[in-house]
Amino acid sequence: QVQLVESGGGLVQAGGSLRLSCVVSGSIFSINAMAWYRQTPGKQRELVAVATSGDTNYADSVKDRFTISRDNAKNTVSLQMNSLKPEDTAVYYCYADLYRSRWSRGNYWGQGTQVTVSS
Repeated sequence: QVQLVESGGGLVQAGGSLRLSCVVSGSIFSINAMAWYRQTPGKQRELVAVATSGDTNYADSVKDRFTISRDNAKNTVSLQMNSLKPEDTAVYYCYADLYRSRWSRGNYWGQGTQVTVSS
């Protein structure tokens, strides 16, 4: 089994900062990509930031404000969120594209953590 457990969500005022963390545990052979998505009621889940083995990419709406980082030795991914805006309010989900064995690849999600930014 593979588990992704997020932490770090909460309530913050506009302009503030939060740091989300996600730990991937279980039977893991290797991890291709780790990412953060977010979703608000009635909308599709959207990609916020992704970290592959050698690159990072961000949604235009969070560039220069959010930073994604991976610790491959610990199978963790973090999202540092600065200059938060009310429109960043959402449930944030951790995502991993990984191999459980040399031949078994899958996509896995965390349970989500609420981020609320007040104006």
